[in-house]
Amino acid sequence: MRLENKTAIITGGASGIGNAVAKRFEAEGATVHVFDLNSGNVDGNIIFHQVDASDQKACVNAAAEVATKAGIDILVNCAGISHIGKLDTTSTDDFERLFNVNVKGVYNSMFACISHMMDGNGGVILNLASIASHVGIPDRFAYSMTKGAVLTMTYSVACDYLKNNIRCNCISPARIHTPFVDDFIAKTYPGQEKEMFEKLSQSQPIGRMGTPSEVANLALYLCSDESGFITGTDFPIDGGFIKIKS
Repeated sequence: MRLENKTAIITGGASGIGNAVAKRFEAEGATVHVFDLNSGNVDGNIIFHQVDASDQKACVNAAAEVATKAGIDILVNCAGISHIGKLDTTSTDDFERLFNVNVKGVYNSMFACISHMMDGNGGVILNLASIASHVGIPDRFAYSMTKGAVLTMTYSVACDYLKNNIRCNCISPARIHTPFVDDFIAKTYPGQEKEMFEKLSQSQPIGRMGTPSEVANLALYLCSDESGFITGTDFPIDGGFIKIKS
């Protein structure tokens, strides 16, 4: 019960990596609140709040509701969307949509929670960045922009709130096998699903995609007291992609 008596907010916690994090934290004793647009796979004792991460007022109101009951100890920002395109194929609408969710959404939720952590005994913020924060990925112009911003926001928050006993780190996953990946393959490569899944799996030097539970295990460590000496750090979980392949 490594998170016993802790209150955690997980944005994007209704599916994919966020849902794995929410379930792992709940199993470790935390009171878990999920902020998402749809309830998705939220079940058990996990508490769902319908929140649009790009809406600051909604984030502030939901965080205040959580804090009134038990404070806020942990925030994990998993809400995010993807996009395929180069500079010349990325429209203004696409660019702004990615920015509003992946950058502004992280800002909004941190903004909504930081004062409650400062009023309490501190806290932990964990953001989901990406290997795209570190290396060039083909056809990911807008997505890479957003994840680069997440990385540097993490560093800034870690620096600014040291004296408030607030730690801030991020995780940079490579390709993780979620329903999003399966849907992307089916939509983009109809009839070639098995072949493309294997090809995408092999793009990680370790020879496979990661799993949401593996990311959740790392998130658990970084949000627990066991990592109390760690802040302002990015943790690639990438099957060797950044250091071996690039």
